[in-house]
Amino acid sequence: MLQTFNSNTATRPRRVFLCILAGAIALFAAPSMRAADKQDDEDTIGKANVVITSMLNGGTIPAAVLAKTKCIVILPGVKKFGFGVGGSGGRGPMLCRGGENYTGGWSTPAMMTFGGASIGLQVGGSSSDVVLLVMDQKVVTEMLSGKTKMGTDATAAAGPSGASAAAATDAQVYSYARAKGLFAGVSVSGADVSPDNDANNRLYGNSPDASSIVRGSSIHPTPAGQTLISTLNSKTHTHGM
Repeated sequence: MLQTFNSNTATRPRRVFLCILAGAIALFAAPSMRAADKQDDEDTIGKANVVITSMLNGGTIPAAVLAKTKCIVILPGVKKFGFGVGGSGGRGPMLCRGGENYTGGWSTPAMMTFGGASIGLQVGGSSSDVVLLVMDQKVVTEMLSGKTKMGTDATAAAGPSGASAAAATDAQVYSYARAKGLFAGVSVSGADVSPDNDANNRLYGNSPDASSIVRGSSIHPTPAGQTLISTLNSKTHTHGM
């Protein structure tokens, strides 16, 4: 009897923990389980425009760094969660500059997903806006063709700002974040970035792959996408185009 009591007692904390963990995962996943529609995707792109406008106007992302960027991924409202092991998840548009050398105007946006290990925010908050500047052509190709893990498939570093921009490292991806109105460089090591094929089909039809959206010329942006393109073009026109 004593042995049975001890065995049951020992498993109770574990059961409680597993129930709490399952509930947390279900709560986090609930928004994504709801059937998204094209308007949701348009709203996400619109929010991305607000995020990047704020970061560029405030000088968080230096013009000199943006001028060298091949592609940009803007992730509004990335959610953080964690019970023992932290994590994060979000989605947003990726745009690339045109031309063989990525020095032209900005492309039609392709939707991407972001998730994995906890992002290393120093400014706190359970929801953060994250921007990734992709500086390397090989990483661009990998991101567009499938899942790319930051820190493993691509070297990632907190993005330089202000005076530190001149001393920027040679990372393949720079990352920036905003939480609770504060801006900071952020570590995204361990996070995965991959195309959101469902969203791209909703936006453009005919199930286009992400590469054909951002590197081709036949897929035209939606109204929200065009506004985002105009914002980025206005900030890079005199810096490398």
